[in-house]
Amino acid sequence: MTIDLQAYRDRVMTADAAAALIPDGARICMALGVAQPPALLEALAARAARGEIEGASLYYLLSTATAGQSVLRRELNGRLRPMSLFHSSVERALDVEAAKLGASSVDILPVAFSRAPKMLCDEIGVDTLVTQVAPMDANGEFSLGTNIDYAHAAARRCQRVIVEVNRHMPRTRGVSTIPLSAVTAIVEHDRPLVEIPSTVRRPEDDAIAAIIAGLIDDGACLQMGIGAVPEAVCAALRNHRHLGIHTELMTPGLAALMKSGVVDNSRKTLHPGKTVFTFAMGDAPFYDFIGDHPDIEGHPVSYVNDPAVIARNANMVSVNATLEIDLQGACNSEVMNGRQYSAAGGQLDFVRGASAAPGGKSIIACHSTAAGGTVSRIVRTLSGPVTTPRNDIHVVVTEFGAADLRGKSIRERAEALTAIAHPRFRDQLSG
Repeated sequence: MTIDLQAYRDRVMTADAAAALIPDGARICMALGVAQPPALLEALAARAARGEIEGASLYYLLSTATAGQSVLRRELNGRLRPMSLFHSSVERALDVEAAKLGASSVDILPVAFSRAPKMLCDEIGVDTLVTQVAPMDANGEFSLGTNIDYAHAAARRCQRVIVEVNRHMPRTRGVSTIPLSAVTAIVEHDRPLVEIPSTVRRPEDDAIAAIIAGLIDDGACLQMGIGAVPEAVCAALRNHRHLGIHTELMTPGLAALMKSGVVDNSRKTLHPGKTVFTFAMGDAPFYDFIGDHPDIEGHPVSYVNDPAVIARNANMVSVNATLEIDLQGACNSEVMNGRQYSAAGGQLDFVRGASAAPGGKSIIACHSTAAGGTVSRIVRTLSGPVTTPRNDIHVVVTEFGAADLRGKSIRERAEALTAIAHPRFRDQLSG
């Protein structure tokens, strides 16, 4: 294939010039997490600070400090309105600040991660995509690298696609590229990617991980979330064999299982031999590992998180966390102390997909207590929305054991969940 290098050069401009292409009232699709483009977002924030753009909205999941220190600054809210599909610590801090000022909090748009591309492209109609990409390849394609998720769909639907080319962004295989012909503007800007620090594990994390590892058979296909418990589970699987990966989030813990040979994807019934993900977060050695790895593929979230696709993986095991669970088995994984903490994300996608898979298991994990042991996470009544309904729940794990709720009555569920609650709360839960 002959690459039109002039077409590439014609699209290259400064971050300020690229940001100037975004009009008043734009519906901007901002990349998720690691792929949030620092130079572009800083230039867009500067435009807003000067009053050069009005009425624009930012639609996104899981912001990092890159966005928090630029376009999501509270003083810019009137010109760049944050529309979060999944809160991080950035939005939580903004919400606390808003409460002190008597102002409105960051808007949250409830949606399953699998449906995010459809919501963004069809229902909201985003018109501008801003994202980081790896340098263009010999076929005239830019790899979306760590973040295929909803950016893949937005790149094909938005009127303006503005990419920040960064040599630190790993090129990933799979269905993970956008063609030069789809790109409106190119900003060349090299900066080390955002790194996610390792979590500090507590004894409860290792206790939960040991229980979960005992529920996972050799040859299972894994989905893991982020945080101390999933990382502890990965560590606890070091003696397993022939595991596979089909996950929305690729992490250093999962990469370590590939490096050690525990994960070889040899028994996967969908994409055998390949680790499948839709977005990735970790540190610099992790980004180097996934870059152009022949056994790792990135795919759009509409595919990776589709419960029907997930269910095609025999012996699928999903491991996700929750904030609280009631005695009937319903989970609130989104709201804490009356404030939005995260969002639904892909939890229910994988709960349903794993549950429908041949030999599949869906595991919800949480510490038995919160707030320094003063609050039980197993409760009579949820204090927030239902993220995973009681109809979909399968196995619940705390540091005190596992409760398989399938086939159990409401009374039997309450007894099983009370048995894995912290001992100091069992009497009030059973009373």
